[in-house]
Amino acid sequence: MTVSLILADGTCFKGESFGFQQPVSGELVFNTAMTGYPELLTDPASRGQLLVMTYPVIGNYGIQPIESDEFGLPTNAESFHAQARALIVSDYSDFYSHWNAKESLEDWMKREKVAGICGVDTRELTKHIRQHGSMTAKIMLEGKNKPEEYSYTNMLPEVSCKEPVTYNEGASKKVVLVDCGVKAGMIRCLLNEDLEVVRVPWNYDYSKMKFDGLVISDGPGNPSYCSEVVTKLQKFMAKSDTPVLGVGMGCLLLGLAGGMDTYRLKFGHHTHNQPVRLEGTDRCFITTQNHNYAIREESVVGQWKVYLKNLNDGSVEGIYNTRKPFVGVMFHSESDSIPTDTEFIYSDFISKL
Repeated sequence: MTVSLILADGTCFKGESFGFQQPVSGELVFNTAMTGYPELLTDPASRGQLLVMTYPVIGNYGIQPIESDEFGLPTNAESFHAQARALIVSDYSDFYSHWNAKESLEDWMKREKVAGICGVDTRELTKHIRQHGSMTAKIMLEGKNKPEEYSYTNMLPEVSCKEPVTYNEGASKKVVLVDCGVKAGMIRCLLNEDLEVVRVPWNYDYSKMKFDGLVISDGPGNPSYCSEVVTKLQKFMAKSDTPVLGVGMGCLLLGLAGGMDTYRLKFGHHTHNQPVRLEGTDRCFITTQNHNYAIREESVVGQWKVYLKNLNDGSVEGIYNTRKPFVGVMFHSESDSIPTDTEFIYSDFISKL
């Protein structure tokens, strides 16, 4: 079936439908990863996205089983269900081959109700997004009604747990994990350090709990819509010296709680290959990121300092507090599909507990 991708600025791209056939709208972003599409599609930070893959051939290794591990976390994915609304590719591979593949990407997308477009000139589409910025878009199918216009809202209630969940109860050290759309990989990274992890909803009041560290997870959307999280974090940091780690959205929320400003990047960082540099050194890392916002460098003042910076656009990739053990980073180091050379972020945090 012929399908149209219509951007907010009126630009139209044609392709063929695969996956779940339905009109849909969302935020159009491009991702430069060569592999890891199951993780990208199930990453809660991808909520509401129409995901454009710049790598031309997608689907060639299918979908591996998404089951529960010993902690009840999903295997081979970052959550149990799809979070992105659509996948846009140049060439969808009908034939898949992998020793652990369970089904094709298209069959999984149909069951998860993820729309797909193939046969699109994703190189031209990516260049258009780079020039004009990420924007909303809608997918139109012949003979079907138009989708509702996509609107930016606080998406944390859609991706956060509803009740507290405890993992590895009884360990010597306990951390509270504020679930703003946490990836399974982040929880595993903490559990691998033999920590008790208490995962709480995004708007949970943890101020009266006893714990050794606080982690604010990644998540989707605009941090400015999450004032409830910021207010609770601000009050906690003012009264406590307990170590705090913010990752992705968590870093942005930590920045807002510290009095900083955030702004929207032109086309965001959605990739497995963003280079960042440790401030004051020549030490660089290749990182995985999935966000559209950043902390304004001019607002990092007083007891707050810039920790890392992006080598592509110079944006702030990390912050830290010089008086208290509060650290935030914009990238991830906790998935099977990405490099692990930045796992020291977790090690440094855990050493302060």
